[in-house]
Amino acid sequence: MKAVEAVLLVAVVIAAGMAMPAAAREVKCKVEVDRSVLPAGTRSSAVLKITLEAPDAPPESERTPVNLCIVLDRSGSMGGSKIEYAREAAIEAIRRLQPGDVVSLVTYDSQIETVIPAQHPRNIEWMEEQVRKITPRGMTALFGGVSQGAAELRKHQDGNYVHRMILLSDGIANVGPSQPADLARLGASLQKENIQVSTVGVGMDYNEDLMARLADQAGGNVYFVEHSKDLPRILTAELGEAQQVVARKVVIELTLPEGILPVRIIGRDGRISDNRIEVPMHHLQGGQSRYALVEVKVPSQPADASIELGRARAVYEDIATQKQVSTGEERVAVTFSEQTAAVESSVNRAVKIEYMVNVMALTQEDAIRLNDEGRPGEAAARLRDAAQEYLRVGDQFDDEEMRRRAQEIDAQADVISERGMDNRSRKSFRAESYQIMRQQSTR
Repeated sequence: MKAVEAVLLVAVVIAAGMAMPAAAREVKCKVEVDRSVLPAGTRSSAVLKITLEAPDAPPESERTPVNLCIVLDRSGSMGGSKIEYAREAAIEAIRRLQPGDVVSLVTYDSQIETVIPAQHPRNIEWMEEQVRKITPRGMTALFGGVSQGAAELRKHQDGNYVHRMILLSDGIANVGPSQPADLARLGASLQKENIQVSTVGVGMDYNEDLMARLADQAGGNVYFVEHSKDLPRILTAELGEAQQVVARKVVIELTLPEGILPVRIIGRDGRISDNRIEVPMHHLQGGQSRYALVEVKVPSQPADASIELGRARAVYEDIATQKQVSTGEERVAVTFSEQTAAVESSVNRAVKIEYMVNVMALTQEDAIRLNDEGRPGEAAARLRDAAQEYLRVGDQFDDEEMRRRAQEIDAQADVISERGMDNRSRKSFRAESYQIMRQQSTR
């Protein structure tokens, strides 16, 4: 198509209010490196950032319908404002659904009950009445609640839906399988069925390790809700995200040329096999940008040499057409110099900052482990070292947010050094690190 014809086509599409051609809704892939110039005559490290940019979500009339299941803890500890706000949140989510969507609601305590079997939201008044009848009682059969929620979602698995479960709990799982590994295995199996699970931990008594492992393996989000009044906002945001999914089964593929050695995937799970790296991203919502960071070793090269570091692409399922698609392959290369100034001036600010943010998240995870092992002093020292490096990079780029965050982490390290990591800090660290490494919007 000639350039003039293409411009005329766009003008006609806009004037007629028509959807743009399918090509305009493809996921885009780009790859960058933290420094475009590396020091000559020595072996170096480089960080590759592979970014996926999703197209805008289609209008409401064209979006893929949602198959939503809310799995609600109704154990005895959910009394008072917790259950009140949980009911309000569920009702608000149901009201925001469209006729083509599907909704179900499962509660769990010592027993599992399907309060609203999977159905289209056409009898809203009846659904609201069922939700308002939910009262706290019994213990916490979390595993069984998730399993029953999955059974409700499977009733519409043959249709083209975005399958989303939202699990809400304020307590420790104490009926049925209750270890993080148990829920991780369940989450992984659900992800294979295109069922994504987001977890909402309420208050100070839930098991954040269990909730995070489940969401991680099931490709969902993690929330720490200190105040139950935030529940309606979070459930509404989760539904909004599900309504905007444009791609699923998303995997970044990175191929390294001979001589470039993979070191690690930073902040995400993935697979390294020889010179090939795969990083699952699970799903993309309209207008979303998500990335993966990969560290590699680069062999020594003479000054003025230029070599390719890698080729990246993404494969995914277009949710509207249900067809497998791949992006174009993007390449990234570096040159080499003996001039320190040339190397330093080539730093990619955005990639460097994202790298530091993810390293800090990993440090928070390490601090949790050290504290759990009875070594709070080492946890605090690890956080202080990370905060100093964070501050150095913040000063380098004159980034006020990085400076603020460095001071905050340093202050938290002081508290941990004095009296260990308290329950609230542990939950906050776990949720923050997860949200950062998965680029989850905290809304």
